[in-house]
Amino acid sequence: MALVSSQRALIFTGRRGNETVRVENQAISGNMARDKLKESVMETGKPEAEKQLKRLRRRNNLLVRQLQEIRDSLGVELHRNIENLEAVRREVSAMKQSRVWRTAIRLKKLDPRRFLNTFRLRGRPGVGVSPAGPEMDCRALQYQSYLAAHALTGEKRRQLRERMCGLAGTPLISIVMPVYNAAPQALKSAVESVSRQIYECWELCLVDDASDSPETVEEIQSIDHPRVKTQTLRRHGDIAAATNAAIAMSSGEYIAFMDHDDELAPDALVEAVSIINDSDADFIYTDEDCLDEKGNRVKPHFKPDFSPDLLLSHNYITHLVVARRDLVERIGGLRSGFDGAQDYDFVLRATELAGTIRHIPKVLYHWRMSETSTSRVAASKPQAMERGRLAIKEAMAGRGGEEVEITHANVPYFYRTKYRIKGRPLVSILIPFKDKPELLHCIVGDIVEKSTYDNFEIVGISNNSTDPAVFEAMDDLSGMDDRVTFAEHNIPFSFSALVNYGARLCSGRHLVLLNNDIRISSPDWIEALLEHSQRADVGAVGGKLYYPDDRVQHAGVVVGIGGYAGHSHKGFPGRHQGYFNRLQVVQNVSAVTGAFMMVKLDLYRRVGGFDETQFPVACNDVDFCLRLRESGLWNVFTPYAQAYHIESASRGYEDTPDKEERFAGERKRFTERHGWIMENGDPFYNPNLSHTRQDFSLRVSAEC
Repeated sequence: MALVSSQRALIFTGRRGNETVRVENQAISGNMARDKLKESVMETGKPEAEKQLKRLRRRNNLLVRQLQEIRDSLGVELHRNIENLEAVRREVSAMKQSRVWRTAIRLKKLDPRRFLNTFRLRGRPGVGVSPAGPEMDCRALQYQSYLAAHALTGEKRRQLRERMCGLAGTPLISIVMPVYNAAPQALKSAVESVSRQIYECWELCLVDDASDSPETVEEIQSIDHPRVKTQTLRRHGDIAAATNAAIAMSSGEYIAFMDHDDELAPDALVEAVSIINDSDADFIYTDEDCLDEKGNRVKPHFKPDFSPDLLLSHNYITHLVVARRDLVERIGGLRSGFDGAQDYDFVLRATELAGTIRHIPKVLYHWRMSETSTSRVAASKPQAMERGRLAIKEAMAGRGGEEVEITHANVPYFYRTKYRIKGRPLVSILIPFKDKPELLHCIVGDIVEKSTYDNFEIVGISNNSTDPAVFEAMDDLSGMDDRVTFAEHNIPFSFSALVNYGARLCSGRHLVLLNNDIRISSPDWIEALLEHSQRADVGAVGGKLYYPDDRVQHAGVVVGIGGYAGHSHKGFPGRHQGYFNRLQVVQNVSAVTGAFMMVKLDLYRRVGGFDETQFPVACNDVDFCLRLRESGLWNVFTPYAQAYHIESASRGYEDTPDKEERFAGERKRFTERHGWIMENGDPFYNPNLSHTRQDFSLRVSAEC
């Protein structure tokens, strides 16, 4: 009990005072309401009033008990914080007397740029959200090692040429490049990167948008290559018009889009054409990195496969894009009026109509970090951020049937596409539990008191509870609110069997699976899950869970980590942006945890619920989500539904020989059933990222 009390105290860190006041006020309000109702009973003697009085007494007793728990926890927490503070003070005092500290003070006066300039990273557009400080430098060094290990050697070039010779189809690729006042050397490097392509069936269509820089004009005029076409517009327009002019002068079956100061990897086109031969793709995109002012390759972006919800949060696709000509013409090319976001607008419209979308998980495009480029300073083009929002708004309007609100997210060039909830569907919240009345009081109290969406029912399923206090809690909570009911299912513990049994008792349109050791922190958590669960193309929706110390516990599941599955960004600080802001935006994932999941109830029943036979305790939520994916549905992670999770507070961890043996068996059955994703990798992750860590670090050679 002491441990549970300590964990609960941590959850209230930073808001305990307000919580105490809230409960005290509720208790006072409860007493006043009780006295007033008693007067009403004496006057009228109505049975209904007596019934309400009984409920108020139960509610008052519950609130008094919660208030006492809060006060006790506050005392314990305050004492612990005082002790910790004193320990830190002593440690710092000792450190300042050490030789290491004195040496560090001297080194602090040195300019670290002399040593780290090569690997120093600067903001990136819409992507200016990567790690900072030591973590940043570590990732930069890691990437330099990665580049050395993946260098395009002579042998690899020979293999690529052999592959090219074996291709059944060799379509002409037209690379379109709008140019306006480009730095001559950068433009020269861009053109040279095209001329160095291993795949030779290409043409470069370069359109000068009436540059007024003599150096740029001179550089364009100096280009002498039989496969390079150039054109100069009479009047300066915008990047969309110049790109469309380049498309008009092209003749390729596929169009590749390139900026005037960026570079292609030598194997960019041969990799794209290989994918075209394998899948007849309509739309192809690749991973990318940046070129700093010295030409060093930095800030790699290893992207997921096509993720429509991530795309509505941010243009994660950017470069390199290769699209079938007929697709480009069907959507009318690029549209004017979206300057700075014209690529985003194009990608949104193209992916909506594309039949086959393929991602090449290789860095084949190098984005130059210029002074005015968003690859260096995210806010360098503020109008572009608003045009990006408008591009999403228009894309959603074109799809029809969905009412949405598009707002800016936490950093530039990121957005939230918020769906309007249709009607007021009943949401069934299913909570399996064993004993732990204090946890039951907390989770039910959180839902009833904090939730802004009120059309819900709570169905608690007791499994082999023996603590008399838990049965008293069940009676108190069900008497306090008609929306709260309980049932018992006293079988040997099987999470799958418990939630399947509970689901049969639910009557809502949507089902929420919720662990009893959850504490709700965002009042609109139901709406945040429901806005996606109501969508016809969505399977399961999961929210963001924190440990009691505010570290991230769950932000979606990555299948394949550790030979089974891991939690995205597990252990990251709560406010961390994550890998390219992935902790802060809605996105698709392969799976979400069953501790905090919403799914349409009829869909849950249609796919057979959780598998009681193969996965009674572990792997069941991931297996369930993967079966939803196999049926053609998207699973969604939203950071806007948030809660704390005292992980395994009721049942404990898998740390005994029997539990470990049972888990090993379930894991084996999982890898057999879902062999394809275990072999090919999670489509919403990237094969270049670690399969042993959950921090999106690069995959080292020992893992390969």
